[in-house]
Amino acid sequence: MIPTRCFGLVMLVLTVVPTACAPPAAPTAPPPASDVKTATGPSPANWTQWRGPEGNSVSHETGLAFHWSETEGHQWKVPLPEWGNSTPAIWGNALFLTSHTADTKLIVLRLNRTTGKIEWIREVGFGKPFRGKLRRGVQVFHRWHNMASPSPVVRENRVVVHFGTGTIATLDFSGEILWKRNLQQDHAPFTIWWGYASSPVVHEGRVITVCMQDSMSDQRKESNPSYLVAHDLETGDLLWKTLRPTQARAEQCDAYTTPLLTTIDDRPQLIVMGASQLDAYDPVDGRRLWFLPGLTGGRTVASPTAAEGVIYAVRGFRGPLFAVQTGGRGRLSQNRVLWSHVRNTPDSCSPLFYRGLLFSVSDDGIVQCLDATTGKLQWRTRLRGPFRASPIVAEGRVYLANANGLCTVLAAERKLKKLGANKIGDYLLASPVVCDGTIYLRGRKAMYAIKPRSGSGD
Repeated sequence: MIPTRCFGLVMLVLTVVPTACAPPAAPTAPPPASDVKTATGPSPANWTQWRGPEGNSVSHETGLAFHWSETEGHQWKVPLPEWGNSTPAIWGNALFLTSHTADTKLIVLRLNRTTGKIEWIREVGFGKPFRGKLRRGVQVFHRWHNMASPSPVVRENRVVVHFGTGTIATLDFSGEILWKRNLQQDHAPFTIWWGYASSPVVHEGRVITVCMQDSMSDQRKESNPSYLVAHDLETGDLLWKTLRPTQARAEQCDAYTTPLLTTIDDRPQLIVMGASQLDAYDPVDGRRLWFLPGLTGGRTVASPTAAEGVIYAVRGFRGPLFAVQTGGRGRLSQNRVLWSHVRNTPDSCSPLFYRGLLFSVSDDGIVQCLDATTGKLQWRTRLRGPFRASPIVAEGRVYLANANGLCTVLAAERKLKKLGANKIGDYLLASPVVCDGTIYLRGRKAMYAIKPRSGSGD
């Protein structure tokens, strides 16, 4: 998760640039050097990235547990090197996650998904988060957030990791580091107020990351732009870089969201929300396809989601939750906004679409269900917070994990129905993960595999 102006963190994200408002020139992009490892594509059963294989927090698994505790309902529980907030990524029987140790090491772990055994740990770098007084131009990491907030991404025999230092690397499943780069060294030092936390995405052999940050345009002769950048999955070679200009200033430029890879108008598009702007890019060459400015709000943490030709996002720090009709090119008009909902909107947690309904949870625990077409409130309830992890849905149930280890299960329906409340003795800042009938919870101290007893159905 990632830090907010007053709180903890959010998981994922990007950074932002406030230069001119004109669309950037189309970059020149060579093809990826190799796409062999992604040719087969991820299996639907694999949880390949933050918010799952489709990037929308929806699992198609069945037979999942909705009752457990610290002492019951575990397939296994394994202590972890402390600590990090990245969610695990799963391919087959391999589960990967990152952590940031007390002695400043940035590490990648591979666990056996079935047994929980830690099969290897690899050091990728080191870093010490600055936790002093806020100073513009310097990353300040909140106490609930460190340099292991970005979540890994997996493809066949490849795992991509990213850390708050700017280090990005690809390893194979044996733990060999194939390549490593650093965004701050390659481009410029980050000027993100609360620490980098965006997760990478992978599209056809391209590792794509986004940096949305304070441009410092009011304090420096040369501003520090926000940008998207793509590297070859196999070699780490730079494929393209695209600047992301907006009209935002100061902290409003910051965003801690992860790009959403989705299909619009029968073509893949990379959706980015932050710095008072929603826009889309071609993941192949980085060209900006369209942008919707004027979505004024503070820094943005909750990532967008998309369904049935509509994008759902939040306008900055506790700003309105809104829906946008997709399609078109260039600058979009404000009439693309279908509806806005202003009460009890999420800050850290991303909205969730499921069967015509939109679910959200605020940091202080207000859960809402809206009609996704009209934005009309269906129900609202209060849970015990705080919340930083984004909810997931599976088998008609919404799983909402609060920071104190309590996971509440609600029916994903137009009428409020509580199905369970399950407490473990750990902090939960990472979003839940689902694979092969099992729910995986990454705590600060341990990793849990939650599975119903054989034949119990719960």
